Amino acid sequence: MDQAATGRFIASQRKRNGCTQKQLAEKLGISDKTVSKWECGNGFPEVSLLLPLCNELGITVNDLLSAELVSGEDYQEKAEKNMVEMIKEREENRRLFMLTLALGGVSLFSFLLLLVVGCLPTTAIPPALRIVIIAAACVFFTVGLLAVMEGQRKIGYYRCTVCGKTFVPTFRNHVFGLNVLSKRLLKCPDCGKRVWCRKVMAKDPAGQKED
Repeated sequence: MDQAATGRFIASQRKRNGCTQKQLAEKLGISDKTVSKWECGNGFPEVSLLLPLCNELGITVNDLLSAELVSGEDYQEKAEKNMVEMIKEREENRRLFMLTLALGGVSLFSFLLLLVVGCLPTTAIPPALRIVIIAAACVFFTVGLLAVMEGQRKIGYYRCTVCGKTFVPTFRNHVFGLNVLSKRLLKCPDCGKRVWCRKVMAKDPAGQKED
């Protein structure tokens, strides 16, 4: 889904209705900064706001997802295309997420293996080489850990359990957030509350279950 195209479409329909960002935001009960983010392509309306937004703009949800006014003849085709793109995004993010976890596993195994070799009580390994092996083990571990954390942060989204918004957290917010299975303690950029947020692989405007 092209967020930039969707943002331009929201802006054009808002202007067509003679409405400012602030006026639209007040009608939806959100901040004008949120509307600005949508129109700049830096975010997408949440499920709970889709129908109210479309009602205010005088469009359908399918128009919004397609980033254009869809005629009756093309409606079913566009709806199916939007659903397929959503499924593709979920599957691609799930695949990348699993690859990131695999990379973390390989890095951890390499770290432990090199650490064991470097600490073996034998005179066959010179002290200088022993230091190099242990240093290499630490590098493997650090690179793997950073890759896994960055993958967890950027692949897919986190959904706030208070306001329902999905977002990609900042690196600092993610690093210092406690993690339990598929949930992480994060500060939501929309409601500002620090709560347990669930990891999801795709935004789901159609309101279907995410995993």
